[in-house]
Amino acid sequence: MDGVTASTTARTPLSPHPDRLFPVDPTQRAIARRLYDSVRDLPLISPHGHVDPALLAADEPFTDPASLLVTPDHYVTRLLHAHGKSLNELGLGDGDGALAAKPREVWRAFCSHWHHFLGTASRQWIEAELHDVLGVRTQPSEATADELYDELVDKLAQPELRPRALFESFNIEVLATTDDPADDLRHHQALAADPDWSGRVVPTFRPDRYLDAAGQDWQRALEQLAQAGGVDTDSYQGLVRALEARRDHFRAHGATATDHGAPSPEMAFLPADEASRLFDSVRRGTATSEEARLLSRQLLGECARMSSEDGLVMALHTGSCRNHHSPTFSRYGADTGHDIPVRAEFTRALRPMLERFGTHPRFQSVVFTLDETVFSRELAPLAGFYPTLYLGAPWWFLDAPRAMRRFRDAVTETAGFHRTAGFVDDTRGFCSIPARHDTARRVDAGHLASLVAEHVMSEEDAAAVLHDLNDALPRKAFRL
Repeated sequence: MDGVTASTTARTPLSPHPDRLFPVDPTQRAIARRLYDSVRDLPLISPHGHVDPALLAADEPFTDPASLLVTPDHYVTRLLHAHGKSLNELGLGDGDGALAAKPREVWRAFCSHWHHFLGTASRQWIEAELHDVLGVRTQPSEATADELYDELVDKLAQPELRPRALFESFNIEVLATTDDPADDLRHHQALAADPDWSGRVVPTFRPDRYLDAAGQDWQRALEQLAQAGGVDTDSYQGLVRALEARRDHFRAHGATATDHGAPSPEMAFLPADEASRLFDSVRRGTATSEEARLLSRQLLGECARMSSEDGLVMALHTGSCRNHHSPTFSRYGADTGHDIPVRAEFTRALRPMLERFGTHPRFQSVVFTLDETVFSRELAPLAGFYPTLYLGAPWWFLDAPRAMRRFRDAVTETAGFHRTAGFVDDTRGFCSIPARHDTARRVDAGHLASLVAEHVMSEEDAAAVLHDLNDALPRKAFRL
């Protein structure tokens, strides 16, 4: 047995260091502590994430640690898969009829591979979830797996660990979910109508599958959209009207933003008759694959136009090669850990949108990337000129401490702090929300402490900036 594995089989205390992620230099560390203390208890603003609103509407107890911390978190399952665990063993059923492992078995698999998370951002989040949220004081390991499982099952049955109680204890002021345009938003309606609920949970309009004219599911998606909105989608104009109607529905239920996971941020703005001919060709199956992609870019451009009219913020999460491993996609479906970043280009891709809406009084966009090479070369200069474009926080594979630091180093000298949109947790793991926000607060405190120590800014200014990053900026960028 290797040394790392052997060391994790004993009972090791779980105790995250209070100075984690702060600078090594004692002077900077002391400044970072003071800055962090000034924001550590601020309410959480979560303008982008993937928590299911049904979780809060039903307020049912979580049943076990595997279904809470392992199975729904593709950060976790993808790394365990890389170390030889099938997705069945991690709690996922498949299209071949293989049964998912039972929760205790999933938890044992996770604990036996705990040492493989050393150095990852996921390890830091999960440690914080276990210690700060769930009150665990022992490291996961093969030896402690069953003991921890039983401890957590007992704790999760307690009223203070039910979803609504956790929402309050996390001090979440607003939580944005991500929702399909055909969704009737009944869970949001139920929360809004519940006299015992005082939290703010807002939907986000995510129309990807209705814009993906090259996708195999596109025709069926248009039928579902027509049924949901009562608007015929058999023509280009009909599809546009249907999207507009569903956006109005979302706005009426509190939405402030749309979200787009297109492969590229490139948009087209074709004349109406040309767009209609292209739509008809794709619908008939006579269009080329490039023409189908052009229609997708045209529909994305229509969404930008709609945002300039209805005021919904346009968040662009682009640059991922989705479902990289076809056998896994065929067997388990999407969002199962094998989406991979690709190189991005924004300067030319965003120009058609910014030519039209870069100074528009009602339009606003937040742009995210998975390619950190464009931070200083493209995104910071764009945000440093266009008043309608904000820089989204490091996202997905970049929402890790060192990548967050590189983001601040790369963009601040050109765009400043106030052209960024604050932090987004982008999580499906409910209990990771406070842990991820805490990570961002610590990293930003450390970055600002270095600027204070270098006499670039005063500590008073740094404290004001850190407060804005966690409050004013996400509210402004996402119009919350």
